[in-house]
Amino acid sequence: MNSKNIYIAGPCVIESQELLNTVAAELVRLNNKYGIDIIFKASFDKANRTSLNSFRGPGMAKGLEMLQEIKDKYGLRLLTDIHESYQAEAVGKVVDVVQIPAFLCRQTDLLVAAAKTGKIVNIKKAQFLSGKDMKYPVEKCKESGAKEVWLTERGNSFGYNNLVVDFRNIPDMQEFSQTVIMDCTHSVQRPSAGNGKTVGDRKFVPSMALAAKAFGADGYFFEVHPDPDKGLSDAANMLELANLESLIVQLQ
Repeated sequence: MNSKNIYIAGPCVIESQELLNTVAAELVRLNNKYGIDIIFKASFDKANRTSLNSFRGPGMAKGLEMLQEIKDKYGLRLLTDIHESYQAEAVGKVVDVVQIPAFLCRQTDLLVAAAKTGKIVNIKKAQFLSGKDMKYPVEKCKESGAKEVWLTERGNSFGYNNLVVDFRNIPDMQEFSQTVIMDCTHSVQRPSAGNGKTVGDRKFVPSMALAAKAFGADGYFFEVHPDPDKGLSDAANMLELANLESLIVQLQ
């Protein structure tokens, strides 16, 4: 069941090595079964949590060590995000894709630093920008030496505490990026709508993916967890790890 679809999957934040191993083992099984290439995703620091008391992760040094262990043990390609320019060089030595968070997608120094790693740069579209607006972050990266720049759709602000997806953004962004990913889990968020934390509804994740397929998306981003409701970040929106296979089958 070969396909050119790109899949990115993993827990929202690094909670423990045990969690990373559990998810990685399942991704390897799916890769082998379906002849695909799922990129493993996890964040070492969630620097934009709603509350100061929210869990952020193990930090860059420990987090990169844990991600390197996953790469060495399972042979998976890796993706993680950076929030500050100084993080780019160290992150680029470990991961295959450096991701720019949506809130930071216009930060010139961050984009330039990511581009200079020589790795693929995945820029998430800001909730306050149109797909066409993403031409300029792409240009910043390419003019700074990036050879491959991906874009990821993750919804737009819809009033307060809600997001809506305009799937026309996918073909709009494909006009200047050869790879446009649909973030199927962050797009079902309701930002800051849960008494100081972001909530959402994971039941819509499959629909987001299938709608994106209809609009020609090149790949799909899923945050997954064996027990999402016990997740330490973005619990309401992560897909159950056990349900990832059936969704991939539909998308293939």
